[in-house]
Amino acid sequence: MRAPLNRRVFVIGYGAATPLGRTFSETWARAVKGEAGFGKVTRCAVDSPCDVVGEIPDWDPAALDFVDAKEAYNWNAGFVILTMAVCKEALAHAGLPMNEETAPRTACLIGSAINGADAFRAAMLNLQEKGPLKISPYLLPNLCANLPSGKAGVLLGFTGPIFSPQGACASGNHAIGIGARMIRDGDCDFALAGGVDAPILPEIIHGFANMNATIKVLPGDRAFADPGQASRPFSQDRKGFVLSEGGGVVVLAAEEMLARYGLSARAEVLGVGWTSDAFHFTKPNPETIVRGIREAIADAGIQPADIQYINAHGTSTQTGDRVEADCLRAVFCKALEKIPLSSNKSQIGHTLGAAAAIEDALTIEGMQRGMILPTINHLPDPRFADIDCVPNTARAHRYELALSNAFGFGGTNCCIVFKGVAP
Repeated sequence: MRAPLNRRVFVIGYGAATPLGRTFSETWARAVKGEAGFGKVTRCAVDSPCDVVGEIPDWDPAALDFVDAKEAYNWNAGFVILTMAVCKEALAHAGLPMNEETAPRTACLIGSAINGADAFRAAMLNLQEKGPLKISPYLLPNLCANLPSGKAGVLLGFTGPIFSPQGACASGNHAIGIGARMIRDGDCDFALAGGVDAPILPEIIHGFANMNATIKVLPGDRAFADPGQASRPFSQDRKGFVLSEGGGVVVLAAEEMLARYGLSARAEVLGVGWTSDAFHFTKPNPETIVRGIREAIADAGIQPADIQYINAHGTSTQTGDRVEADCLRAVFCKALEKIPLSSNKSQIGHTLGAAAAIEDALTIEGMQRGMILPTINHLPDPRFADIDCVPNTARAHRYELALSNAFGFGGTNCCIVFKGVAP
């Protein structure tokens, strides 16, 4: 194999669809106001107090300008058309044209935790109620993890490598890390990288409820009257995460491509650290999480004290938030007290494989605007008295070096350091 080119890699644009909005700009506008995107589930019927979720508002795939009725019917795995929409927005935001030069050099790496579970559910119902001839011939493509990237390529015209990094809830960061490495080495010049998930299904909601991962909103809980208060990372009364749907994609580019195509850098992918726990399928392993954070910082060529903001994984579970805080203390020691930290999941919930990419885009936009998004719904927990979690209100703050944490089922961890580029 040829020697790697050792190129620098920059983020030049992004797109997102979240419970705060169908686009990144809609999401940011509501996020900076401190709003949450939660409500009672409408996409399906469930019999559970874990019925507060995050749904993309007014999301209708059939209403998109590139989707007709047949397309919407055939591609019934929600992550397919959602990926196409978010990739389209991200490319437009980046200002990257697809032509005979750029298309073969553009990769698309979109991860997912749930993949096409909704399409499989529909097929099973058809099999039970209508018989085997009513199973869609599109079922198997709808289940393929790489298919959303492939469909995005059909829509947008890129012909570089496409595949789906499967890192559970760390998939978005894995995609960005792999995409950055591919560009660094010279395998491609551009990459759309991120994650998408459409998990608002009865089986998924009940499954998370039965493992006590999501919040049970019962009478007396402050979210019972106001679902917007259901996700409360690092709060004393946190009771589990809010399950959400969404997608996030960032566009990466090699440094020398910026001037060639008149592209604007928004941040540099400075360091990546990834580890696995070898511990438990859901319980985190502090030792390997600490190592992942340290490896990201070392890869960036900086010291822990150089980090100026941390976008926490911050799911709002008792154990997860406590372990993440302990791991950050182990890495940053007393310096942690002076580093702002917040969790976007307080506003968006947990979008599973999409979470990290959405959070990375929000972090980079924050660096561009000199703003840190808040951890809303916060009630102080004495166990986190040494942590500045930017409670409840967005904060004006100039920062250049940010750490993004992402951890997933199966014991997978991926942390990324971004360096902002002045607009």
